[in-house]
Amino acid sequence: MTLALRPVVRRHLSALRMLLVFTVITGAGYPLLITGIAQAVFPHQANGSLIEENGRPVASALIGQNFVLPERRGRAAGRPDPKWFQPRPSAAGPAGYDAAGSAASNLGPNNPVLVRLVKERRAAVAAFDGVPPSSVPVDAVTASGSGLDPDISRAYADQQVNRVARARGLRTATVRRLVAEHAEGRDIGFLGQDGVNVVELNHALSTVK
Repeated sequence: MTLALRPVVRRHLSALRMLLVFTVITGAGYPLLITGIAQAVFPHQANGSLIEENGRPVASALIGQNFVLPERRGRAAGRPDPKWFQPRPSAAGPAGYDAAGSAASNLGPNNPVLVRLVKERRAAVAAFDGVPPSSVPVDAVTASGSGLDPDISRAYADQQVNRVARARGLRTATVRRLVAEHAEGRDIGFLGQDGVNVVELNHALSTVK
């Protein structure tokens, strides 16, 4: 009986050794190697693409956020601030852009709720930016799949230039130049569309006097 158990024990010990070896390789060695390469080659991206102000992180270029007026007496929080470029709508969380609740609206294109929301958003954006409703870009009235997308189309960024310049007392050419400096082309030349990272653009805008 004892002799019969020896092969079984050897097989179990062999399996245990393999488990330990691959745990070290895939559970420690590989992650440490990739982390080291990322920190050496892409430290900014590896650390979350953080945007700093006065040496302190204030945002991430990977996660969008709302730019709204603060709550005051007689005015509820959540209204868009005309001094900032506005992102696209977000379905992530009740107030939008909740990184703990990344999600899309899951409403189909013919859903009456989405149709109503798009009409309401188009009218609101047109009035806010002072443009005809027919010129409002699609991304200004529809949420992204993640609800956290920090990018808007170049068309939507250009539409907001006059409003931002007027609210800040800046020259339109100055604000338009900022948009051009932060414009991003299509991925690998043909995927997606030209866009602008709103978080990075607004951070740059905050430094303009």
